[in-house]
Amino acid sequence: MRLKYLAVALLAAASLAMAGSASATAALPPIGHVFVINLENKGYDETWGPGSAAPYLSQTLRAQGVLLTQYYGIGHNSLDNYLAQISGQGPNLETQADCQIYDEFRQTGTIAPGQAVGQGCVYPAAVPTLPAQLTAAGLTWKGYLEDMGTPCRHPAIGAADDTQQATVGDQYAARHNPFVYFHSIIDTPACANDVDLSKLPGDLASPQTTANLTYITPNLCHDAHDSPCVDGEPGGLASADAWLRQWVPMITSSPAFGRDGMLVITFDESDGPGSDSSACCGEGPGPNTPLPGITGLGGGRTGALVLSKYTAPGSWNDRPYNHYSLLASIENLFGLPHLGYAASTGLNTFGLDVYNR
Repeated sequence: MRLKYLAVALLAAASLAMAGSASATAALPPIGHVFVINLENKGYDETWGPGSAAPYLSQTLRAQGVLLTQYYGIGHNSLDNYLAQISGQGPNLETQADCQIYDEFRQTGTIAPGQAVGQGCVYPAAVPTLPAQLTAAGLTWKGYLEDMGTPCRHPAIGAADDTQQATVGDQYAARHNPFVYFHSIIDTPACANDVDLSKLPGDLASPQTTANLTYITPNLCHDAHDSPCVDGEPGGLASADAWLRQWVPMITSSPAFGRDGMLVITFDESDGPGSDSSACCGEGPGPNTPLPGITGLGGGRTGALVLSKYTAPGSWNDRPYNHYSLLASIENLFGLPHLGYAASTGLNTFGLDVYNR
């Protein structure tokens, strides 16, 4: 009899869990256009604390959306964080070093959850990506990279990456463009979706020309990476804030954003492995490097801001998220399975604590 009652109880618990999961999915708002802006190398307190050099971001925009106070990068240095956002792949020794040589990823196997085992930079075509998921689902994506010029610009395989340092008139960084690290993109017509930032205003003119996923990377000055900048700008958060003041209103006033949009503004990592390599969300050693953050398990606490008609202005929450959470949350909105570490057990994804309006 006790076994019978136990079986009934377990069945009921499982049913409730399934109902809760279905309810959570059903409760997601009908967001059809996601915009992501990545800035560079700033810890939470520097950006969001008192005396921030980015008052437009930390005050004006902050008052319009929900601040995720416990949002983290997943590693150091830059590149591994960008790759995580569109593939769920964890860092390896070369991506941690920002792929100074643009070489092949030498894969020796695959382990759960969806991790390509090996070292290198440009992943084989079989490694899945969010862009490929969107395309297969009949949805669209586009990357907008400031100063890139030629679509899908990247070094030749085996060559040194000549975009590691900014020059006057060209402050594009390939390592901040995750799309060019996948053969499934650079060897296919999908490469045409990776364009210069100057194309964005025209594409924002209507929902039909605005991609379901719009992924935006400023140049090395305007993303707060360099300070001072090679063109004489101050750089750091001051230049990033001025850039946001110019570009964010274009996005938030666009027809697509007004209809069903969400904008996420975050940073790839905190201010470096020597300062903050903390992690959240159960992130641990990966198959390709024991310490994703070089001196720790993560990329440090950065915070993130989410703007949408589905978020309450001036709100905040302290639930922990990271770049894998962002990937999984985007996949949830579009009904897609979770890739790589976005499928990690217990990983938090955006729910009613973010869509809180």
